[in-house]
Amino acid sequence: MGGVAAMAVGGVRAARHRGDAAADLAALAGAAHAAEGRAAACRWAREMAGASGARLERCTVRGEVVEVRVAVRVRGPGEIGELRIVSRARAGPVGDMGVT
Repeated sequence: MGGVAAMAVGGVRAARHRGDAAADLAALAGAAHAAEGRAAACRWAREMAGASGARLERCTVRGEVVEVRVAVRVRGPGEIGELRIVSRARAGPVGDMGVT
């Protein structure tokens, strides 16, 4: 039983890392196209999230800053079923003190 629990934790941890990376890449892709407007920025964010194995759930554009929320699904052991792992990220222009 301990082995199953360890595998479940490992699977969730891997999904969390995949979701975090997908959110980061989606936010960066969106921010790179923020000057083209919200539709273009969020389209690029959605494409990048999908290519990274996640689904874009929310995309907000405020000026040149793009905030995203993505979800990754992972199958839990036994009767747990499918789990939804949510990650968020924000990207924008780099200022004197770093990313705004």
